[in-house]
Amino acid sequence: MAQEWKVLSQSQLMLRRFKAHRLGMLGFFVLAFLYLLVIFAPFIAPTDYLVQRRDYTNCPPTKLHWRDADGRFSLRPFVYGMQRSRDPITLEVRWEEDTSRKYPVYFLVRGHSYKFLGFQCDLHLFGVDADSGGQLFLFGTDRFGRDLFARTLYGGRVTLSVGVFGILLSFLIGTAMGSISGYYGGRVDNAIQRFIELLRSFPRIPLWLALSVMLPPNWSSVKVYFGVVTILAFLDWTSLARVVRGQFLNLREKEFVEAARALGAGDRSIIFRHILPNIVSYLVVTATLSFPGMIMGESTISFLGLGIKEPMTSWGLLLRDAQSMDVMRMQPWLMIPGIFIVVSVLAFNFMGDALRDAFDPFATGA
Repeated sequence: MAQEWKVLSQSQLMLRRFKAHRLGMLGFFVLAFLYLLVIFAPFIAPTDYLVQRRDYTNCPPTKLHWRDADGRFSLRPFVYGMQRSRDPITLEVRWEEDTSRKYPVYFLVRGHSYKFLGFQCDLHLFGVDADSGGQLFLFGTDRFGRDLFARTLYGGRVTLSVGVFGILLSFLIGTAMGSISGYYGGRVDNAIQRFIELLRSFPRIPLWLALSVMLPPNWSSVKVYFGVVTILAFLDWTSLARVVRGQFLNLREKEFVEAARALGAGDRSIIFRHILPNIVSYLVVTATLSFPGMIMGESTISFLGLGIKEPMTSWGLLLRDAQSMDVMRMQPWLMIPGIFIVVSVLAFNFMGDALRDAFDPFATGA
């Protein structure tokens, strides 16, 4: 019986190689999970991320139990109440579980009201009965008694969206500057490249901070957010511009470009209809690999107090509460937003490497 061969298209080869990259697939699913978390943050968060609970300041994460103090097993998870005390010698605040009363954890419970997709709703994925007096803090609370789990979810909205909008803006700037530089060459190319070298010669963090200081202090949180996005995009387009320039220098003398020019096609038509479609794969890979830089940039600026402002929050802003060694020793749960930063940056790097291999479908092992 003759062996049958299946001819795969270029897109099928790319998808096949991407799926073969285990770390890339892991990064893809991790990012999909993180984005779903932050998109549905109001529904997932059991408490309001802005509410301050003065009786629960710096409370450690609440433990979920299936077995009570007497050893009885329960199919429904529950939490105990938390009692605060102070050491009479060291004056250190301590939190202990009050095993005298249990608070069952329910799914699809009613809680604080929020607006999602234009609709007012008060349904949450899980939580304790609002009238029972129990509290559920999966990640603990901060120094104002605000739920760190809810704040981490809402902070992810800002941090991860900064990467998306920042990449879109830097994508436009980098593609335009790189196209002009690579297509026309000469003095135009020389001027653009010298400007890129000037921007890249400055240390990145001091330049971020210098531009962040220029944001008016009376700006609202939303204006500061878009200001940070603009700053990050303005400093991050140079790498993409160099990639685009190199591709244009390679393709502008190819036969299909010369044929289009001979048929009377103008510069705009050649750039947008003949050259750019052939470098989309390089643009996608470069943009994906630029996401970690955007996330780290926003986190650094906010961590130093020059980025996102309250009441808006981000992962970098949440890390500001864990600056001292004493805080890290006594309230280590405040470092949890940093774990999300590390995981998201690694996931973007893994997925970027997978995409880079996928767009070379004829490489070994495809």
